[in-house]
Parts: sequence; C-alpha cells; structure tokens
Amino acid sequence: MPNNPKLLPEWTTQEAILLAWPDSSTDWAPWLTEVRQCYLNLMKHITENDTGIVLLIKETEVSGFLSQADLMSRIVLVVGDYNDTWVRDYAFLTCETENGLTPVEYQFNGWGNKFDASKDNQVNRRYLAALCQRDMISYSLVCEGGALEIDNNGELLSTEFCLSNPERNGDLSLIEYISAFKQQLGAKGVTIFKQGHLTGDDTDGHIDTLVRFTPDQGLVIQSCSDIQDEHYPGLHALVKECAAAFPEHTLFELPLPQIFNAEGDRLPASYANYLINNQQIICPVYGYTDDEQALSVLRKAYPEHQIVALNSRSLIEQFGSIHCISMQVPAGTLKSEVANLFAQGVSVYGHR
Repeated sequence: MPNNPKLLPEWTTQEAILLAWPDSSTDWAPWLTEVRQCYLNLMKHITENDTGIVLLIKETEVSGFLSQADLMSRIVLVVGDYNDTWVRDYAFLTCETENGLTPVEYQFNGWGNKFDASKDNQVNRRYLAALCQRDMISYSLVCEGGALEIDNNGELLSTEFCLSNPERNGDLSLIEYISAFKQQLGAKGVTIFKQGHLTGDDTDGHIDTLVRFTPDQGLVIQSCSDIQDEHYPGLHALVKECAAAFPEHTLFELPLPQIFNAEGDRLPASYANYLINNQQIICPVYGYTDDEQALSVLRKAYPEHQIVALNSRSLIEQFGSIHCISMQVPAGTLKSEVANLFAQGVSVYGHR
C-alpha cells in the first residue's frame, strides 16, 4: 500500500468523466428515451469543455450508440456488463500517492444490500483498471463515492445515517471509519454530519445530495426554507451543523425542489448533486420554480466557474441526479494510449 495517499478534490484538473450508458435491461427502461437524451446533453457539455468521456457500454448497445455518434467527439467506449449506471458509487476514486495518481476502489453492495450490485462491484477490476497507468488499490470496506466529499486541505465529509447502516460494514464504528478514511484516503480531518436526509433516498443520505465544498472555503448546502416542508427540521439542523463545524467557511444555501413522480411520491431531488467539470459546474434543474434561484446560488459559490444548467427531470425518477451518474478522472490517471483516443472522435477501447 502506498504511503501518504491523498484523495483529490473534484475540482482537480480532469482528463475524463466516467459514465455508464443506460439501456433497457436497467431500471431506466420506462424513461429510456428521455434519460438517454439527458446523457447525450451531459456528454456534449463535458466534451465541449475539452474533457474526454469514458463510457461503459454493453456489447449489444455499441452499434446503436455509434450510429448516433457522428457529431460527437472525445468519447472512448469500454464494453462491459453492469447492473446499473450509478458510477459515482462503484467507479474508482483517484488518490495522489508517491507513485503518482492511483485508482482506489471500495466494495459496493447496492447501498447496503438494497439492490443486486454484483456486476457493478466487478466493474473496476474487470474493465476500468486496465485503463489506468498504475495498479488499482482495492479495500474491503464497503463505501460509495457519493458518500464522500473532500477539499484541498484533506477535510473529508460524510453522513452518519449512511455509514451507520449495518448492511454496509456490520457494526463498524464511526471512529473506525474515520481511521480508515485517514489511512486510505489521506483525510486530515473527518466530519460526519448527523442531520439531513431526503425522502426516497436509497443511499441513506449521501453527502453529495447535501453538502459540497467550494475551492475557496465555502460550503454549498441543500437547505430548505419552507417550514411546512417535511425536510425543514433536518435540513435546517444540517445548516447549523455546517456552521458549527466550519465557522470560517462561507455557507451557500440552496432551495429545495419539490418533485413528485406519477404515483405522487416525493422524489429526492437535490440541487447539490452537481458535477464539477474543470471550469464549469453542471447543475441539475428539474423544471421547478426554484431552478433559477439554485443557479444563482451556485454562481455566487463558484465565481470562477461557468454554471451550466442540465434538465435532469428524468434522472430523478430513479432517485439520483448528475453527480450520481458520473465520476471524474484527474489528468494523468489514464494510460497515454487511452488519453490519445480522445482525439480520434468516438472509439472502442480494447475490444475485438
């Protein structure tokens, strides 16, 4: 195991974004047309920002994708099998080590054995490790990428509700989690929030739906100003927790969208589930009255970034959003032969 690993914050310069293409065998089937268009729009924003796409795709979907890819560029297709497309939670993290940028994976068991994730849990070793310059480090701890947020100073955030689910790591204590994050990810400090959870969230309160760092000592928080909303007590308490834990930070509070599905169930829509992609922030919007206010908050929180709105109404039908379906790859992680393929338009890597 390398000494002094350091998990890199999301605003580190990126060479690629990892995605997995939705198909009819995934839970996206009822919304497949709309969801695929959302993915294509996301890819366009990313590739036009001089960032590559590594797209995990099933064998049966390759020809269909290539047939609509004439105007696309900077996309490398990696053929493989997976249960679903939430790569934030099963794709590798990237740590800086004395050997260079190193992919690191935790185990993924479907957010505490809620869903079958046996194929997802093999994606890194079967398909993605071969793309990287350095050998992948695998830890036995069950943990999802969406459960972790870190800044330049090694301050790491997570939530107690998520980590304490015994279906992840049995009776592992929060102190043991903190020790693991310090040793394995180079965290200098670990803050585990007790408050905040969105109705319908299968992840048990992932931090990427609640609190995000900015590069200049800021915290973007999924807040709630409507005292009649069921989320008001918990999210109001979360804001207070953030202020107490980071008194020197500027707090930026996002409005809470109220989105319901066709059955009338509240969906866990969050404006905090945005993707930082080099000098732009790709933010989910839902066709809700507070969309513009959320964008305005992010413009203040990230004044050096371009704020890009992406209609993510279809994504929230399956209880996630932009950050959940993506994972950033810092520049210098991938093999040169992979990085060089981005200049060739759309290509298929290592497949005959």
